[in-house]
Amino acid sequence: MKDRYESPLCSRYASREMQRIFSPDYKFSTWRRLWVALAESEKEMGLPITQAQVDEMKAHIYDINYEDAQRHEARVRHDVMAHVMAYGDLCPNARGIIHLGATSCYVTDNADILMLRDALRLVREKVVEVLRRLRGFAWEHRALPTLGFTHLQPAQLTTVGKRACLWMQDLLMDLEDIDHCLKTMRLLGNKGATGTQVSFLALFDGDSRKVDELEKRIAEKMGLSRVYPVSGQTYPRKYDSRVLGAVSAVAQSAYKFAQDLRLLQNMREVEEPFESGQIGSSAMAYKRNPMRSERICALARHAMLLPMDAAMTASTQWFERTLDDSANRRLSLPEAFLSVDAVLELYANIAGGMVVYPKMIARHIAENLPFMATENILMEGVRLGGDRQELHEHIRVHSQEAAARMKRDGLDNDLLERIAGDSAFPMGHEELTQLLDASAYVGRAPEQAENFILQEVDPILAGAQAMAGMGEINV
Repeated sequence: MKDRYESPLCSRYASREMQRIFSPDYKFSTWRRLWVALAESEKEMGLPITQAQVDEMKAHIYDINYEDAQRHEARVRHDVMAHVMAYGDLCPNARGIIHLGATSCYVTDNADILMLRDALRLVREKVVEVLRRLRGFAWEHRALPTLGFTHLQPAQLTTVGKRACLWMQDLLMDLEDIDHCLKTMRLLGNKGATGTQVSFLALFDGDSRKVDELEKRIAEKMGLSRVYPVSGQTYPRKYDSRVLGAVSAVAQSAYKFAQDLRLLQNMREVEEPFESGQIGSSAMAYKRNPMRSERICALARHAMLLPMDAAMTASTQWFERTLDDSANRRLSLPEAFLSVDAVLELYANIAGGMVVYPKMIARHIAENLPFMATENILMEGVRLGGDRQELHEHIRVHSQEAAARMKRDGLDNDLLERIAGDSAFPMGHEELTQLLDASAYVGRAPEQAENFILQEVDPILAGAQAMAGMGEINV
């Protein structure tokens, strides 16, 4: 339909894989998987449930009868009960034991946890892919000198590859946050209306050990080893805040990269990929706008704001539960992941096709390196017998005059010519030029880049294959 709003996150930006995780099919099939796990575990624990009933439920996990559910919800005004009834329409023999002992959050919250698990795994895979592509770029250019900036002013030289290592280091920190979220993930379990498990205690005639065992079995069937030991009706909304914090961190890293690249593209030193038929501007045919990097910044900005929703929700839960979290979470959780998914798709695309212009980089170095070399020139002049204080004053005056000439008249940097023509310095232009080898001013940047890639990045990439199975989405 073209007469209704549709989210551009789905129609333009996010991948099908991430959209699938937040789709109705994922949600409601996971509800049914949870109902199967509950019924099967209750049967195993001795409740009067037959294998035929469990098998009937298993047979209808994925053929979700949405129209029946909508019809029931229009009458009962309760989405979970509507789907209990719709599931029962397909499973007439099991109708009476579906959702036995549970409250709505048994399916809604446990399904949300599983959704977050699969979404985090997919984000992790995509962060690793970005690292893989940046790794190749950083290694290739690890020794290529370039201007380093502080306050967006030329400072000292670094290398193109070393700067890329800064981008990768941010992503490694993000992986630590994601892994922490996955490591600390717990299922809500079967806690009941206020978290006391009183309904399940009644089912098992007051036997607490059986209630604990039931919860353990359900968690294992759903692929998690732990449950929250205490809860209200929901799992702690603090966990949503933790997860969206990790997602926001990825957006922050991507924003930093994209903003750096936008500046580099303005300097004509490094560009994002540009297709042969791509149009940069409808009016200015010569333009090569960094549209992918700009889109990263736009989407990342949205993702960075959404953790505030989770923080507000976590802090305003009343006692054991209030429902003002529901509508907000339907928006904030999917949009955070869909936004970052789109960001990472763009990040990987750019990282795999950045174009470097060494001659333009060298030109900018040549404009600034004479200033940066003045300390070496000073030391060499003293070594050849000059007076340190006198030479320092001469360099100060020459530097200011050369800089003024560049800014005022738009001329080249003539600092070397000025120093070579100054009788106070016991060296000529040729000797001064020998002091301007850019590679002598990058410090340990090439070595740092190599060590970082080999010691920090490569182990992550090597381990990615072993973790590939974690990215499977269980729908």
